[in-house]
Amino acid sequence: MESLQHKPKQIVKKLLAVLPERAKDVIISRYGLGKDPKKMTLEAIGKKYGITRERVRQVENYALNSIRKSDAYTKEKPAFKELEDLMHNLGGVISEEDFLNHLSKDKSSQYAIHSMLVLGEAFKKEKEDDHFKHRWFINDELSRKVHDALKKLYNSLNNDHLVSELDIIAQFLNQVEEISDSYKDDTVVRRYLSLSKMIGRNQLGEWGLITSPNIRAKGMRDYAFLVIRKHGSPIHFREVAKQIEKLFGKKAHVATTHNELIKDPRFVLVGRGLYALAEWGYMSGVVKDVIKKVIEKHGPLTKDQVIEKVLKERYVKENTIIVNLQNPKYFKKDREGKYSIA
Repeated sequence: MESLQHKPKQIVKKLLAVLPERAKDVIISRYGLGKDPKKMTLEAIGKKYGITRERVRQVENYALNSIRKSDAYTKEKPAFKELEDLMHNLGGVISEEDFLNHLSKDKSSQYAIHSMLVLGEAFKKEKEDDHFKHRWFINDELSRKVHDALKKLYNSLNNDHLVSELDIIAQFLNQVEEISDSYKDDTVVRRYLSLSKMIGRNQLGEWGLITSPNIRAKGMRDYAFLVIRKHGSPIHFREVAKQIEKLFGKKAHVATTHNELIKDPRFVLVGRGLYALAEWGYMSGVVKDVIKKVIEKHGPLTKDQVIEKVLKERYVKENTIIVNLQNPKYFKKDREGKYSIA
């Protein structure tokens, strides 16, 4: 957290002092600047004074303009400059939440800083929409470039994509038009990424679309998928359950975990209790099916060739393969000792 040289609450107090009583009260209520930091709606303030919400808005605009034209405001220019420099250092475009949390954890201080952003002529705000959170910026051109890059990045991903943090930063930088090198810093790019409501990070620090079960994991199957993917090779279902508890803090019963793995086509049983991800290219089915698929793919094969190819798909004993291969119901052997499908 950064500490400001100029104290926002004291500055705002001085700025409010230039207003007549009602206008001052409207600003205090609207921006949560009272002793009890609570913001009031236009309707609520209107009810209090027996005026329309439109009239409250007019009083608010009059009050903000009065402050901007006052000597007190001119005097406090260095404080606004400090906020401006800070916004530049943090990337020039930043979500309101990030900016305020970076400066203070105290609600009343955050509200004071927010009112300074509203008052400061250098600051521009874009309201939250379907794609982005509430955000503040100084330079229109930079803001456009960051927003465009985030949209392109979002369009380049689908629900199956799961990207490491290094990769998502590199992908963002590939999408963004020419920006100052000082903004190509990893920390700044992370802040840009957090502007988006469409891209997010899971508990393992990997990035993807918010709509993806890999990012917003909802149940045992999604957690199991992330565990096996992180493990990188076939893993026993008992270990999967253990890792779900360790990495996600979710109670995972071994039997339940096993049942979920059996039901989901994303997982392939490749040995006794060992599961791999279907996306790794393992063949599904029991050993007999795997032999069948191998022969269909490569044509007639010798016993050793069958064993070698099946072992790439299944963690089983060679004997299990041989027993299956010798079942005349499914496979036949020719004079050259090669097996084909019966």
